[in-house]
Amino acid sequence: MGEKLPTNRLSEEKFNVFWGLPVLASDAISSVAYAVDEILWVLVPSIGLISYYWAPKIAIAIILLLLVLTISYRQIVSAYPNGGGAYIVAKDNLKVKYGLIVGASLSVDYILTVAVSISAGTAAVTSAIPALYPHRIAIAIFFIALMTIGNLRGVSDSSKFFSIPTYAFLVTILSLLIAGIIKSIGGTAVPIPPMVSDPAVSFGTQAISLFLLLRAFSSGCAAVTGVEAICDAVPNFKEPAVKNAKLAYVLLTIFVIITFGGITYLATVFHPVPNSQQTVIAQLAASIFGRGLMFYIIQATTTVILAMAANTAFAGFPILLSIIARDGYVPRQFAMRGHRLGFSNGILLLSLAAGMLVIIFQSDTHLLIPLYAIGVFTSFTLAQAGIFLKWFRTKPRGWVYKAFINGLGTIITFITVIVIAVTKFLSGAWVVLLIIPLLVIVMMKIRNHYTMIAKRLDVPNDRIERLKLSPKPMPYVIIPVQSLNVMVIKTLRYAKSLSNEVEVFNVETYEGEADKLRSKWAKLKTDVPLVIKQSAYRDIVGPLTEYIESNEHASRPGDVITVLLPQFVVAKPWEMALHNNTSLFIARALLNYRNIVVSLVPFQIEEKSELYKDIDLEIE
Repeated sequence: MGEKLPTNRLSEEKFNVFWGLPVLASDAISSVAYAVDEILWVLVPSIGLISYYWAPKIAIAIILLLLVLTISYRQIVSAYPNGGGAYIVAKDNLKVKYGLIVGASLSVDYILTVAVSISAGTAAVTSAIPALYPHRIAIAIFFIALMTIGNLRGVSDSSKFFSIPTYAFLVTILSLLIAGIIKSIGGTAVPIPPMVSDPAVSFGTQAISLFLLLRAFSSGCAAVTGVEAICDAVPNFKEPAVKNAKLAYVLLTIFVIITFGGITYLATVFHPVPNSQQTVIAQLAASIFGRGLMFYIIQATTTVILAMAANTAFAGFPILLSIIARDGYVPRQFAMRGHRLGFSNGILLLSLAAGMLVIIFQSDTHLLIPLYAIGVFTSFTLAQAGIFLKWFRTKPRGWVYKAFINGLGTIITFITVIVIAVTKFLSGAWVVLLIIPLLVIVMMKIRNHYTMIAKRLDVPNDRIERLKLSPKPMPYVIIPVQSLNVMVIKTLRYAKSLSNEVEVFNVETYEGEADKLRSKWAKLKTDVPLVIKQSAYRDIVGPLTEYIESNEHASRPGDVITVLLPQFVVAKPWEMALHNNTSLFIARALLNYRNIVVSLVPFQIEEKSELYKDIDLEIE
C-alpha cells in the first residue's frame, strides 16, 4: 500500500490535533447518528409519546457521564503518556488479570465499533436510497475494505484521508441543528408522521418504570464509546503529545455535547419514530429541509462519518494490541510495524473480525448495539479504579481532587456496567460476557507459552563462561531424492564437504519406478550408497522417518543426522504451484524430530541461463 518507510521516519507518521481529532474521536462524534435512535427504540414501543419527554433527561445523564470520563481520561493521559490507556492503568495499579480483562474488553469493543459504525453508515445509505437495502451487507464489506486499505497506507496518510469527512459531518449537522431550532422557535416545526408500514413501529402505553429508563440509558451509552481511543494512542500525536491529546479530549467533549444534545432536542420537537428503514437523522433532515439537495448532503456526510467512525478502532486497536503483544499476552507478530510503519497485522485482524460480525448480524445496527457498550464500560470501570488507587498510593500534588474524580468515575461506570449487563443480557450481552473471560484465558496461555519457551532457550550468564564450543563429530547425512539430476549432484558435492558418512535415499511409490534411478546411479563414480524403499501407499515422508529411526544406517543413537533436501527455485513465484514441492513437506515433517538437522539446498532455475552454470560437473 505504498513505498516502504524507514524506521527513522516514524516521527513523521504522527498527527497534530486538527488531523488527529477526527481519526481518534470520530466514533464518539458519529454516535449521534444512532445513539438517539437507540434511546427511542427502547422508549417509543413502551411508553409512546411520553418518550420525547424522557429522552432529553436520559441524554443529559449520558452527557454528565461523558464529562466525568473526559476529566478522568485527561488525568490518565498525564499519568501514562506512552499510551495503552486503560490496559496499562489496570495492569500497573490493580493486578495483571484486570489489565487482561481491560485488554480483552477493549479488543471486543473495537471490533464491535467497526461493525456498528459501518452498519450504521450502511443504514444511512439505504435510508437515502431504499432500493439498496437488500445489498446492505455487500456495501458494509466494501466500506470495511476501504478503511483497511486507507489505514494500511500509514497514520499520516490515513489521518488526512479520513479527517475531512468528519469536519464535513459536523458542518452539516450544525446546519441541521440551526435550521431545526429556527423552525422550532418560529413555530413551524411539524411532528413527523410515523411509518406505519414498518411492523417494528408501534406506540406503547405501558407504565414508566425505572428498568425501562435504565434500558434506554444503557442503549444511549453508545454515545460515549470511543472515548478511550485518544488515551490509547497518545504516542501518535506530535509533540507535545500529552498537551495535544488533552486538548483533543476537550474538543471531543464539546462536539459530542453539541451534536448529541442538539439531535435529542430536535427529536423532542419533531417526534421522529425509530424504524428499520429510515434513521432519526434522515427523518429530521427530510422534515426540516425536505427531500432535496440538503437532505442528500446530510445523508452522504452521515454515511461517510459513520464509516469513518470505524477509523477510531483502526487507530486504537492495533496500538493496544501491540502493547499487549510486547507484554507477551498476544502473538508477537502484532507488535511488528508494517511497511508503512503502521501495525498492519492488527489492522488486518480487526477488519476480518468486523467483517465476520457484519455478515453474521446482517449489518443490522440494532442487533449489534446490545453487544456494544458492555466491553468498553468494563474497561472504563477498571481504568478509573486503577488510577484512583494510583493517586492514593503516590499522593501527588492535588491528589485529593484527582482521586475524587476517578472515584466518582469508578462508581458511575460500575453502575453502568451492571445496568447494561442486566438490561441487555438476553439481547446479546451474554455473548460478550462469555467471550471476554475466554479471551483472558487465551492471553494467559499465550503468556505461559512464551515464558516456557524463554526458560528452555535461556543460557544463564554463569554457564556461558563455562561453555565449550568444541566441534562435534561429523554428522551423518541423508539426501532424499526422486531422480538423479543436476541439483542432486550439487547437493552431493555439498554433503561430501560436510561429512564422509553420506547416503542417498529414494522411495519407490510405483513398481519399477526406481529402475531408471538404479541404472543412472550405477554409472556415477561415487562411493555414496543408494538406499531404495518401497511405499505401498505412495507416501514419502513416512518411509523416510522410519528409516531415520531404524538401525539400518551407520549412525549411532544420539548422533546428529543432517537431511539435505534439494529444492529448485523458479524465477516466477506462480510457477512453484506447478510442482509438488516435496522437499518442503519433508522439511516441515522432520522439524518435529530431535537430533535431525534439516537443510534446503536451493538450485535457481532461470530460463535464459547457461546449462549447468551453477555447478562444475567436472566431466572427463
